[in-house]
Amino acid sequence: MSARRPAGAGPVRASPGEPLVGVDLEGRVAVVTGAGGGMGHVIAAELVRAGAHVVTVARDARRTESLLRETVAEAVGQGGRGGFEVVEADLSLRAGVLGAAAAIARRHERVHVLVNNAGAHVPERRLTADGIEMHVAVDYLAAFGLTYLLRDALVRGAGRVVHVAYDTVNDTRKVRLPGPARPATLDLAHLDDLAALNPASGFVPFEAYARAKLLTVTSGYHAARTLRPHGVTVSSAHPGIVGTALVDGLVPAALRPLRGLVRRAVLTPREGASTALRLATDPALAGVTGRYYVRDAEATTPAVSHDPAVQQRLHDVSSRWFAG
Repeated sequence: MSARRPAGAGPVRASPGEPLVGVDLEGRVAVVTGAGGGMGHVIAAELVRAGAHVVTVARDARRTESLLRETVAEAVGQGGRGGFEVVEADLSLRAGVLGAAAAIARRHERVHVLVNNAGAHVPERRLTADGIEMHVAVDYLAAFGLTYLLRDALVRGAGRVVHVAYDTVNDTRKVRLPGPARPATLDLAHLDDLAALNPASGFVPFEAYARAKLLTVTSGYHAARTLRPHGVTVSSAHPGIVGTALVDGLVPAALRPLRGLVRRAVLTPREGASTALRLATDPALAGVTGRYYVRDAEATTPAVSHDPAVQQRLHDVSSRWFAG
């Protein structure tokens, strides 16, 4: 997707004060998950303000629609020309992802932007009705599934895919004191069943969350390589530590009495949204794919995520999950 810019417009900016300035998305379709609050809500609202028609996917369509209607009315009042719709689906479930993708594909021939922002962190091991560990289902399979199932619409729209990740992929320590980092680990050599990911033995919630995000980044590299010839770009990004309910859940128990102070020390959802918005819309990033960013700086991820054999095995098992 090459974002259009009005004549005489200045450079595209995605900054804390003005998340998206100088880009015209009129006539473009953008899919945003996790838009019922926090950073996802800001991403959706700013894309509407820039003229896009935003499709959000939410478990509670009525609540999300109510929140977005107020924001969209404000955006339109400020000159925005976009609109929105809500697809109701539970992205923790295989049927929910399949249903959401089918609904979007029926209504929209082209998808120009896909921001996989939905995420979850749960304090204990929990399985979905499909028997998949919750972090794997929400933080990985939802993003993989929508990207995979909407690939034809993304190709027709020369789309950009942005996976919202977290830099726990590079260091799973909750408190980063001096010392070596502990990257998230993946061992997919014998993976045949997604239910085997994040097993009960040795389960640590924060590490499970980090591993699920690493799965997303790893699959993103595979998608970037295979979709590049078709004009689709795929990148992943850590938006910074953003003050959201999810991040509240990541705060170590010893620091929870100081949660208010922690919130004041982190980014606002508006500030955090700027990274995904830039990757989704900045003309300077046209054709740039297969990257991982920490805020606006390109960064690295664990070596296992760059292994083509690991990427392919993950893709094969995951695509079978949605085909079977």
